[in-house]
Amino acid sequence: MLLVNVVWNRYYPSMIAENDSSERVVAELVGQLGRIAHGEGLIGGLTPAQWTVLRYFARANRYSRTVSAFAAFHATTRGTASQTIKSLVNRGYLVRKRSKRDGRSARLDLTGKSTATLADDPFEALVRAARSLSPTTRLSLRSTLERMLGHVVQERGRCHFGMCPACAHLRGDGSSTEGKPPYKCGLVDEPLEEAEIGQLCVNFEPGRSSGIKRIVGGPPIQ
Repeated sequence: MLLVNVVWNRYYPSMIAENDSSERVVAELVGQLGRIAHGEGLIGGLTPAQWTVLRYFARANRYSRTVSAFAAFHATTRGTASQTIKSLVNRGYLVRKRSKRDGRSARLDLTGKSTATLADDPFEALVRAARSLSPTTRLSLRSTLERMLGHVVQERGRCHFGMCPACAHLRGDGSSTEGKPPYKCGLVDEPLEEAEIGQLCVNFEPGRSSGIKRIVGGPPIQ
């Protein structure tokens, strides 16, 4: 019984003191949520790593649906990422398409099979938990987690992925005038489709509306 209590108190510190809001308790809770969301063993015939790949490509924009971008997003090696992605291509979950901008690189897109599979994604349990929170609480939590992520990204020297609304490269206000697209990426000088505005991008640069730049006690992340 003593051993059980020691293990419980080590991995579930929030149960020790209800009002404990120490930095380690917060970090442990975030880590625990991540582990649960990642899953264990085969679910729907896919490994946790394969589920992670499908989730990423379902949310990434056309510039970010590559092996190298996935590897950067999940802080893994390109070789490891390539093997997992290859297994999904071979099983018909992903399809390679030659890039129109650069014929030497290939983009990876979801197939109908993967779209149907994602409808039963175990990660949705975490989405439902977030949905149970009030809009105000979700907004506050998002801002807090963005700031935490910003600190870790800065400390580890990694690139930060984000979405167009908070990106310094976004051009346009959503209105189309004189035949010009409502949105445009200033980095690649190309128009953006409406659906892409809410997708993850490897070229993200924190803008004024990004919570990543507003890190207490630290300089802006560039």
